[in-house]
Amino acid sequence: MPTDEPDRVPGRRAAHFAVVDPATGETFDEAPDQQPDELDAVVDRSHRAWHGWRADPAARTTALRVAADAVETAGEDLARLLTREQGKPLAESYAEIARTTARLRYFADLAPTTRRITDGRPVHSEIRWRPLGPVAAIVPWNFPLQLAAAKFAPALAAGNTVVLKPSPFTPLATRLLGSVLAAALPEDVLTVVTGREPLGARLASHPGIRHVTFTGSVPTGRAVAEAAAASLARVTLELGGNDAAVLLDDVEVDRIADRLFWAAFRNCGQVCMAVKRVYAPARLHGEVVEALAQRAKTVVVGAGLDPETRLGPVNNAPQLARVEQVTRRALADGARAAAGGHRLDGPGYFFAPTILTDVPPSSPVVTEEQFGPVLPVLPYRSLGEAVDAANGTGFGLGGSVWGTDLDRAEAVADRLECGTAWINHHAELSLAQPFAGVKNSGVGVAGGPWGLYGNLRPFVVHRPQEEGR
Repeated sequence: MPTDEPDRVPGRRAAHFAVVDPATGETFDEAPDQQPDELDAVVDRSHRAWHGWRADPAARTTALRVAADAVETAGEDLARLLTREQGKPLAESYAEIARTTARLRYFADLAPTTRRITDGRPVHSEIRWRPLGPVAAIVPWNFPLQLAAAKFAPALAAGNTVVLKPSPFTPLATRLLGSVLAAALPEDVLTVVTGREPLGARLASHPGIRHVTFTGSVPTGRAVAEAAAASLARVTLELGGNDAAVLLDDVEVDRIADRLFWAAFRNCGQVCMAVKRVYAPARLHGEVVEALAQRAKTVVVGAGLDPETRLGPVNNAPQLARVEQVTRRALADGARAAAGGHRLDGPGYFFAPTILTDVPPSSPVVTEEQFGPVLPVLPYRSLGEAVDAANGTGFGLGGSVWGTDLDRAEAVADRLECGTAWINHHAELSLAQPFAGVKNSGVGVAGGPWGLYGNLRPFVVHRPQEEGR
């Protein structure tokens, strides 16, 4: 998942930086450009707030429930601002607010379980759980609020405090969310900081931070891990994916085409666990391409605030250039655009929804994460070939198998090298399930009880069964 910074202005850093509306390509607001040396005071206040926050689990539960209600009440303002700076259709922004609220409520009611160990010795051994301390949450621009909540909700529920840094492409809705939460939470329990690099690098390496949770690109994730290693802070890294959808030879194309299209193109393809490659049996390949291309040609593309829009713009200029680059490279290598294949005329960061066929398997649009409204569809001759191709990149976040024989589809899904495999759908997650990748797609686990325990450390107490023995 790319996390490029906005272009810098030579010379001394300004006190604020511009925020661009991706539907117009024009600046519409600005956000504070906080300096790295300001973090010392922020983290110190976060550490002092931690002592009171960790001490009362019942008060935490109440505060998080109140926080969820406050976010729900502010939903309209949050959604409209989110669409303005991120670009997604307003309905998707409302869904993101709902998911943010749901995470707060879910983790408010989740608590670690004390466990007694019985091992034949004349002692009682009890495992209890303690929070880590201040947590740094560094969030990308594709789902600024939802991914922020995925980090701060379990951290806060576990008794930690949080310093939250959004992407400089989408800082405004996160700042508003921080203000909404501030009314429900004790002072300095959750702090939002905004700014361009090296603010994030300094936060990740700050000696007062005990856990760094980051979502973004593989290169930046490696840099975050190296920075956190200086203070031996725990890291949780979700580093994007290049999810494959494998269509079996019994698939009914007309029945799954809508689901498959939106599994790839929701949020303009800017979803870490979106379908980014489709492998179809050779005899069905043309039918699959035609079905997806028809949808790509007819979907309504436009500004997210327009109620008719189903697909918004790419979020930022560097990402638009990236999408354009990998598409042009594929076309130059012999691929054909069954739909799209080009940037749309006019203002804003719009790229035509694109279905590619005849794509060389070695093309970067196949082997890398394009993270935009571009989908290659590749034919296969044997199922083994398809599974090997699906597993043949350095990513392993998610994958899916599509067919009518569910037992057979599940057997194929079990062969995918990824953290989550879906059958006949894709990128649908329960708040109660773990979310993790393999290979370059990440380190650690988010979601469900696993997300809670990822923000805790075990504390073991031993005591004799009888005093004096």
